[in-house]
Amino acid sequence: MEKIASFTIDHNRLERGIFVSRRDVTASGDTVTTFDIRMTRPNREEALSPRALHAMEHLAATYLRNHPEWGPKIVYWGPMGCCTGNYLLVAGDYSSSDILPLVKDTMAFIASYEGEIPGASPRDCGNWTFMDPDGARDAARRYLVEVLEHPAYDNLNYPS
Repeated sequence: MEKIASFTIDHNRLERGIFVSRRDVTASGDTVTTFDIRMTRPNREEALSPRALHAMEHLAATYLRNHPEWGPKIVYWGPMGCCTGNYLLVAGDYSSSDILPLVKDTMAFIASYEGEIPGASPRDCGNWTFMDPDGARDAARRYLVEVLEHPAYDNLNYPS
């Protein structure tokens, strides 16, 4: 079986950042861009807790889908199985630089969010108590300050 493209990235050299993971063209001719929102350095830093990622998923998905400009273009936001970040799928052909302001705004929203997590109820979520809002806020704040506020080339481009 052929190795998929995301498994060909050298994760031992991958930095934190925003990366174009893939661009797909649908049967109707529309482009969907998948972004790798990498929040920890794989294999070199501790992964994010699944509880923090779950809270972040609820907050980011709610923020993004309600965004006045980007909301209609958001296809999906969800955690990576390895717990080192998230995937963001956007309708259209975009670069990491194009999406940087949106991800910064999303992380600022999560970092400062107070109150009940949207959709965190038995009716709305299959594991509604499996959340760590403080962990989500801390991870978003760290990513925003340490990576997104002053991104370098390696934070926006996969290693070659």
